[in-house]
Amino acid sequence: MQVTASAVSLTVDDVAASSTFLTDHFGFREDMSADGFAALARDDAAMNVVLLRRGLEMLPVDFRDQHAAGVIVVFVVADLGQEEKRLRAEGVTITMPLREEPWGERLLQVTDPNGVIIELVEWVQPSGA
Repeated sequence: MQVTASAVSLTVDDVAASSTFLTDHFGFREDMSADGFAALARDDAAMNVVLLRRGLEMLPVDFRDQHAAGVIVVFVVADLGQEEKRLRAEGVTITMPLREEPWGERLLQVTDPNGVIIELVEWVQPSGA
């Protein structure tokens, strides 16, 4: 098997709101869209994001009305401090402030208009190493 791209598909109430949030603040572009659907991509190694409006008939019946709850979309970045400054300057609310875990993970979280958590991570030398 050769994987040529990766994507996460999120079921949300307002596709346009999540699409705008990801394009405005995280460098995605909308490659395709239709009523209740948007496919977002970047030119780098980031995964693609597919947004589907909750209730679409093309979704499996048992899944159709679920919301993207319990999902955290994570992007690994090179300079988390700079990304935090940029997001704050753009007016994005940081919903989990920058913190560092003892195993070497620096992270912060924001939440998109549909409640999808987006986490930015930077891997650093663990504090005890």
